[in-house]
Amino acid sequence: MTLERPIAPDPYELLPTVPSFTLTSDDVQNGEPMDARHAHGSTEGDNVSPQLTWSDFPAETKSFAVTCYDPDAPTGSGFWHWVLVNVPVDVTQLPSGAGGAAGTDLGGAFSVRNDYGEQGYGGAAPPPGDRPHRYVFAVHAVDVDRLDLTPDASPAYVGFNLTFHTLARAVIRPTYQVKE
Repeated sequence: MTLERPIAPDPYELLPTVPSFTLTSDDVQNGEPMDARHAHGSTEGDNVSPQLTWSDFPAETKSFAVTCYDPDAPTGSGFWHWVLVNVPVDVTQLPSGAGGAAGTDLGGAFSVRNDYGEQGYGGAAPPPGDRPHRYVFAVHAVDVDRLDLTPDASPAYVGFNLTFHTLARAVIRPTYQVKE
């Protein structure tokens, strides 16, 4: 079987334009391959979410959402690896591993189920031999203290809500590839 297909668009190019702010990481870099520790255990990784730090977001920000999405997954709908919502406005960084199933104390923030069917971060797992996949880590500056969601919400439903509440968005797009 061949996985030849067009390159999917960046998901945020398809939504209303919002301003950007600063997002950095000690673990992942824009356009650079991620370390295997950020890959899913079903491939070759340790399933550890990367460290993220953000700043320079709009003053009217009331909370954040953190997401990781693979637009290159051969599904027709991409693949959600992490959707963390209702992060308090005074939290401006997440340490490595903060997306674990046990999570960390983030003042009521929670992860909805990712496309693995698990709450928390699910690492990169492109099909072996497929081209490098882009992993779009985004921090969304949100205009409300809490999105009216539960942990049972789907990533698509969270995205729908974020479209109407995102003041600004910061993004890092590392890559990952599993060699054959």
